[in-house]
Amino acid sequence: MFNLFSFIQKNMVWTIPGSMLLGLIYGYLFDASPLKQFIVPVTFIMVFPMMVTLNVKTVLKGQDGKLQLVTQLINFILIPLIVFIIGKVFLTGSDPKFGLWAVGLFLIGVLPTSGMTISWTGFAKGNKEAAIKMVVFGLVIGSLAAPVYTKLFMGATVEVNMPDMFKEISIFVFLPLLAGLLTQFLGRKKYGVKVWNDRIQSKFPPFSALGVALIAFLAMSLKARQIIANPGDILTILIPLVLFYLISYILLTIAGRLLFKREDAIAMVFGVVMRDLSIALAIAMTAFGKEGMTIALLISLAYVVQIQSAAWYVRFIDFMFGPVQSMDEAASEPWKEGVAKVSGLDHSINRFPIAPFQKTGPLLQSVTRLKKL
Repeated sequence: MFNLFSFIQKNMVWTIPGSMLLGLIYGYLFDASPLKQFIVPVTFIMVFPMMVTLNVKTVLKGQDGKLQLVTQLINFILIPLIVFIIGKVFLTGSDPKFGLWAVGLFLIGVLPTSGMTISWTGFAKGNKEAAIKMVVFGLVIGSLAAPVYTKLFMGATVEVNMPDMFKEISIFVFLPLLAGLLTQFLGRKKYGVKVWNDRIQSKFPPFSALGVALIAFLAMSLKARQIIANPGDILTILIPLVLFYLISYILLTIAGRLLFKREDAIAMVFGVVMRDLSIALAIAMTAFGKEGMTIALLISLAYVVQIQSAAWYVRFIDFMFGPVQSMDEAASEPWKEGVAKVSGLDHSINRFPIAPFQKTGPLLQSVTRLKKL
């Protein structure tokens, strides 16, 4: 059974769309309304494993204040504005469903950043320690800001009960967080830190992947007949979703190249782009009553766009930020920085590789050694 969960985790690019398709078929053929009772337990299955593997102690380490500040400013100022504008432009119409989809898009925009941030940062050989901090900061700030932002920006579109939203966030964020930290503490105490880190901790993420697949199945099955009756809805939803992720990747890639070195830039990209869709979906399906199913449809489709886009972005990561620096290149770094200062390129040397200098640096060092002999 665990092998099946691991398969779901490793192949989320396919298992999430597959779960959504199965949900569509099931919801069309059968009455899916009894499945609503599984939303809360499945959501907990989805969120709790991510909290168990969250290393909160990392927040106190490192000197990356600028990176964390820029990331959270983008997360809570720029991204909410982007999703609000996209929703106003592309999700307008007399039918109430357009406004609800706009709310779903906005929820995605105000709830950074998921555990996937750490995974994708690792795949791209970015700064995983910084990514962990981004997840912790984004989780806490987003949980407190989401009800306020949603009421402020979307209050005219849908009734936003802030106390209810805070209640749901407590259930789906802070309760699993406390349970996860307690599980970490007890696990390390019983098995030891090494055994916990090497053998036990890795057993939890596949359960989270299972939760994501199940919640996608539930969301689609509960809206299946409406979707099949209006197939154009899928295209209407996908256009603003794709546009949001495309704009995000472009802006973050430019900002990363201008402001940070390769590893930090990659962490920033995934620290913003990988939205916490699990929490957004949980809030949509529990805090907005019957309207929540319509909101959840857009968030479910966002899983497909988010995972697929991340997979493609990793493939082109060397083109975006250059290849991982080799040992030889690292050894020549002091020489390269000296050339940069003399030539006035000091502010961009870490972001735009200078191929001729990289090739000749070791040669000049060899000549210097020969002269000393």
